[in-house]
Amino acid sequence: MAEFSITHTYQAAPERVFDAWLNPAVARLFLFATPAGEMIRAEVDARVGGRFTFTDRRPDMGDVLHTGEYLEIDRPRRLVFTFGVPQFNPDMTTVELDFAPAANGGCQLTLTQRQVPDEWADRSKEGWTKITASLEGALEGKKAQAWA
Repeated sequence: MAEFSITHTYQAAPERVFDAWLNPAVARLFLFATPAGEMIRAEVDARVGGRFTFTDRRPDMGDVLHTGEYLEIDRPRRLVFTFGVPQFNPDMTTVELDFAPAANGGCQLTLTQRQVPDEWADRSKEGWTKITASLEGALEGKKAQAWA
């Protein structure tokens, strides 16, 4: 099993970046969304023990379900959840998001994914890199563009 971390810095305050992950209206724009896909389901039960479900209808893959359960919610510092894409692998991984004030007055996000099957590690890291980059546009109401 593999693990990796990525970081991304935003101009927005940590509270705003944190909230984007738990607000389905914003999260549907960047979280597992692709430019060619259509987000047909975005549900968030933002509490410890609550679950999330996002389904992106992709022209080349059909409906892709992303799901997980919130393990820790400490606004605006930390968000931890399980994560899985059942059609590709029945196992769940753990994703940890740490939000910190950045020198630019915005937010530095560090995302760590643990328990990633080795064969999915590179693709997962690439996906989270695109997701975190797409969050910038989502904060302005724009759909995922970093995938293009």
